[in-house]
Amino acid sequence: MSTLLQVNDITKIYQAQPKPGLDHVSFDVMQGEFLGIIGASGSGKTTLLNILSTIDTPTSGSINMGNTKIQELNQRQAADFRKDNLGFIFQEYFLLDSLTVQENIAVPLTLLHKSAKEIEKKVIELAELFGIASQLKKYPSELSGGQRQRVAAARAMVKRPPLIFADEPTGALDSSSATELLFALSEVNQTLGTTILMVTHDPYAASYTDRILYFKDGHIISELKRCNRDRRDFYAEIIQEAARQDKQR
Repeated sequence: MSTLLQVNDITKIYQAQPKPGLDHVSFDVMQGEFLGIIGASGSGKTTLLNILSTIDTPTSGSINMGNTKIQELNQRQAADFRKDNLGFIFQEYFLLDSLTVQENIAVPLTLLHKSAKEIEKKVIELAELFGIASQLKKYPSELSGGQRQRVAAARAMVKRPPLIFADEPTGALDSSSATELLFALSEVNQTLGTTILMVTHDPYAASYTDRILYFKDGHIISELKRCNRDRRDFYAEIIQEAARQDKQR
C-alpha cells in the first residue's frame, strides 16, 4: 500500500493548558487502511482529528497529503481541500429531515452537479453496502438511530473522497446498531478501498480496524496491528493493552 497521509512531528500548544494537546506526534496513514485512534478523554485524539481535517492548525510540524501541505492552507484553501478530499462521519447524524434517505445520501453529488444517472448509481451501490437499500424512499424520522447513522456514513462516502474521518461514530448507538455500522464500514473499506481514520474510546469499535494508535497525554504510546487475525483475537489484545495502560496511570 502507498502512503496517503504523512503526519510529521506534530505539536499543538494551547496557552491555557500546561501540557501540549499533541506532543511531537508522527505517523503515516496508508492508502486503503482502516486506522483507529483510541484513547481516553483528554488524550489528544480530538485535537489530532481537528488538525488533520484542517479545522485547526498545529503549532509546529507538518501534514502532507499527496502534494498538499495541509498546515499551510489558508481558510479558503482548507475549505476547498475538505470538499474535494475528505468525508466526515460524526456522532450526530446531521441528516436533512425534509429529504428522503436517497436524497440525503445524494446531497454531496447534487452540489457537484453530477448527472442524475451517476447519482442514482452511486447512491444505490452505497445503500446496498450499508444495508439501507430498502429504506431509500423513507425519511429520517422513519428510521432507527442505527439506520440514520448508516445513511450519514453513506452520504460521507458517496463522492468517493480519498479519506474518511469518523469521529466516535458509534457513540450514540446501542450495541446492535454499533455492530451493524462497524461491519458496514469494514465492508466498504474492503470493497471500495476507502481509507478510514476512526477516532474512538471504545475497544470494541477499535477491533474492526486494521491498526490502532493508542494516545495518552498527547503522545502515541503504543501501536497494535490486526495482521489478518480474527477480530475477536484483536479485541482481546486491545483489552489487554487498555488494562496495561490503566495500571500505569
